[in-house]
Amino acid sequence: MSAVTTHVLDAAAGKPAAGIDVRLEKRDGTWESVATGRTDDDGRVRELGPETLDAGVYRLVFDTEAYQGEDGFFPEITVCFRITGPRAHHHVPILLSPFAFSTYRGS
Repeated sequence: MSAVTTHVLDAAAGKPAAGIDVRLEKRDGTWESVATGRTDDDGRVRELGPETLDAGVYRLVFDTEAYQGEDGFFPEITVCFRITGPRAHHHVPILLSPFAFSTYRGS
């Protein structure tokens, strides 16, 4: 299993958000790409990078404009987080609606 996974739920539609491109990046002076993925029919990206990641600051970047369209308020969502235990799994989901989003560290 990947060290980082995610899923996106469309709170307004009450269903998973399929087809959202997601980038995992690591901060190392500048942001460097680690992996890319796309949410499946269940809104999940189950394989996003390696099984372990070095301690450091990472971010997930969600291309929500492609999902919500050009009129969407959030064309992109970026969630920045810190990994302290390289062997730990980090699940970082998004609850998305037209004018709001929320996130948390899942399990």
